[in-house]
Amino acid sequence: MNFTDTHCHLADPALRKNLPHVLTAAREAGVGRFIVPATRPQDWQDVADLAEIPSEHGIRVAFGIHPWFSDGIAEQDFAGLAAVLARYPGAWVGEIGLDFYDKTQTPQQRERQIQVFSRQLEIAQTLRRRVIVHNLKAAADIAAAVKQTGFTRGGIVHAFSGSIEEARVLTKLGFKIGIGSLLLNPNARKIRETLKTLNNTDFVLETDSPFMLKNEINTPVNIPPIAEVVAEIRGTSVAEIAAATEANVDILENPPA
Repeated sequence: MNFTDTHCHLADPALRKNLPHVLTAAREAGVGRFIVPATRPQDWQDVADLAEIPSEHGIRVAFGIHPWFSDGIAEQDFAGLAAVLARYPGAWVGEIGLDFYDKTQTPQQRERQIQVFSRQLEIAQTLRRRVIVHNLKAAADIAAAVKQTGFTRGGIVHAFSGSIEEARVLTKLGFKIGIGSLLLNPNARKIRETLKTLNNTDFVLETDSPFMLKNEINTPVNIPPIAEVVAEIRGTSVAEIAAATEANVDILENPPA
């Protein structure tokens, strides 16, 4: 069986310092394709360095501005994003999105997140790129921004933890739902219920390495255990989950003209 980790921060120091071992262990576990997002202009070069690794290692990259860093973004950063994407024609746009988890955020801070997200959607649409979307307590606003900007290229809403109703809105807009390490927590009941109802064509697998695991550095080697939980919840085999999610990633890797 073959798997893809559709969201792993291999450029993070926790993984980059031991990257050959991380990749070897992943390949031995059946994980042979990796999508690596950036989070802010300061780490674009580290991610770009991964794009120079020979293609047989299966690394795909994405460049973007995470909502946590929206406040410090200037116009020149959007120009820089368009420029780095032009240098890497196969790159996605990400990690972008909205994070409204912090209830102390001001309306101005939320609006700034929406502005930065929308600008990146526009860049992705112009350059015909898929996107990787961070969504925390913001599904309705993400859908509104996608519709308002006319973004039609699709992508992945990663680390999904919401309801089936939210998932259906996003899949109708052309997104796959990122199912990841949250499933390894037996108390994550909402995503387990959502997962039961998703179609096989709706989701992909991810770890969000090196994050998401308590007192442990997460790595892509945890994709098969996630697939096992997915198979158990959906009453099917791991082989079927592998085949379905790989087909979904293949579709994302070959965007429409």
